[in-house]
Amino acid sequence: MRLLLDESVPRRLAKHLVGVEVDTVHDQGWSGLKNGHLLRSAEPNYDVFITADQNLQYQQNLAGFEIGVVVLAARTNRVQDLLPLIPRLLEACSSILHGQVVVIRPEPSDSEG
Repeated sequence: MRLLLDESVPRRLAKHLVGVEVDTVHDQGWSGLKNGHLLRSAEPNYDVFITADQNLQYQQNLAGFEIGVVVLAARTNRVQDLLPLIPRLLEACSSILHGQVVVIRPEPSDSEG
């Protein structure tokens, strides 16, 4: 499974995504591309696009894309706030369909310290 991390997700999160291939928008030279163009560029080579942009699903008709989208809706986009979402992120990536959007929010137990 090949995942692409959006600019809104810290690149350091990639090292925590074990068992999958992960690239970043920055690594691909796609920084600054608008969402529609970015998704069209990514869909031939990636299975899932991971973003923290909670507005993406309202700005694009994602049903027409040949890539799944996972939105990480944590308190912040900092790695420590995203780490508790990783198990559910990987689970979602394993079953997501093209054109589908899955939003992953923290569960109450994720913020207990």
